[in-house]
Amino acid sequence: MTGPEVALYALGVVIFLTAIFVSIALHELGHLYFAKKFGCRVSQYMVGFGPTVWSLKKGETEYGIKLIPLGGYVKIIGMFPPETDREQQISRGEQVPADTAAASAHQEAHSDVLVAASTATPDAPLTLRKSNTGLFAQMVSQTRAAEFELVEPGDTDRLFYKLPAAKKILVMVAGPGVNIALAFLCFLCVYGIYGVHSVEPTGRPAVSVVSDCVIPQDAKRTACQDSDQVSPARAAGLRPGDVVVSFNSQPVTSWSQLSDLIHANGDSIAAMEVERDGTQVKLQASHTIAMPRDLDGDGPKQSATVGFLGVEPESREVVTRHGPVYTMERMGEMTGHAVSSIVQLPARVYNVAQAIFGQGERAQDGPMSVIGGSRLAGEVAASTKPGLDIGGKAALLGLVVGSFNLFIGVFNLLPLLPLDGGHIAGSAFEGARRCLARRFSRPDPGHVNVARQLPVAYVIGLAMLSMSLVLMVGDIVVPLKSGL
Repeated sequence: MTGPEVALYALGVVIFLTAIFVSIALHELGHLYFAKKFGCRVSQYMVGFGPTVWSLKKGETEYGIKLIPLGGYVKIIGMFPPETDREQQISRGEQVPADTAAASAHQEAHSDVLVAASTATPDAPLTLRKSNTGLFAQMVSQTRAAEFELVEPGDTDRLFYKLPAAKKILVMVAGPGVNIALAFLCFLCVYGIYGVHSVEPTGRPAVSVVSDCVIPQDAKRTACQDSDQVSPARAAGLRPGDVVVSFNSQPVTSWSQLSDLIHANGDSIAAMEVERDGTQVKLQASHTIAMPRDLDGDGPKQSATVGFLGVEPESREVVTRHGPVYTMERMGEMTGHAVSSIVQLPARVYNVAQAIFGQGERAQDGPMSVIGGSRLAGEVAASTKPGLDIGGKAALLGLVVGSFNLFIGVFNLLPLLPLDGGHIAGSAFEGARRCLARRFSRPDPGHVNVARQLPVAYVIGLAMLSMSLVLMVGDIVVPLKSGL
């Protein structure tokens, strides 16, 4: 690349990374805003992971940026309901004696057996019960202990788990909701300002492109080979700019009429007259070729064996600008594609892993990491493709940023921890359970303990990290081809 192209490439990468950074920051800001609005104490608002690069304490919240900008978090106090006596005392704002707290913590983290003395009689033997002290159970216990270490005496009525279910759902859905809203704004700007560009025939029976050869429809190439048959149009002497005035002695007045005549001709003789530079020219007769083609109709594509000449019509670029309704319709289609991609994500990442080790080709419609998105943005900005002006490049960058935000928003709504959807699902279940209890005059069933999902969260978190690393390596070793 030349110097200016390198500068444009770097600019595209910076624009994309900045947009993703802002998207992450706004995602977490959505959580922060509603958590504070509903009275919860938020101790940290961080963009990124790893060591802290910069932070500022304002009020009771520390705001900061961390070294690895691949996510972020908001620390809301009291995310999990209490399970042990000590946690219940803390959540009620009661003082826990140091010796009791130490004994409780020791028992939670290290005891292999619990003595059920409370249910034993003096004459009955002691009953020993195994506690859950496996790896995941210890991690859950430590996570819960760390959670309640942050609870202060004044937090009794400010704990997240004590919020009504609807408010908890709103706090958690605000993050991915911001991403989906950002995607909507990106797409609305593209469709409303730049518009949807399409190429349509002018209607005149004028030829703009003459094929040199006949390439089978299922062949994955566009260049002619020595074994390919010369196209009937080239054999007849058609040239770009010719206007067909008759086909097999039948006058032609429109491109649609000419197309119908060619399709109906099968492999029969094709005799044409054209207007060339103001003069009518009779061309050499040739034979159209009968071959299967996908024809566009009002419904889905239909395959039929029709005559083939090897020409493309004179066309013009049509720009149509759309509003919010069109944008939402397109986003609905994209959301369906995003859900399908999430379901197929493990298989698609496996495809990338195979490509890394040379065991196959990487699917060009597969997932990419932030590295791949950065490369794509750089290639868009530095592209010298004819017809791709500054407006077109800005529109493509907008579509890339919008697509990333839509995927992030939809992905975070999966009903599994550590994603926001795990808390949303737990809160929704809690609200439904309490509603049913009131409806049938039953006792309040209490809070849903989403902490029980933590073992699954650790597995999912590890899987997400592993897939992210595979995609990052893949975007370096076998990057996707943008075609720009």
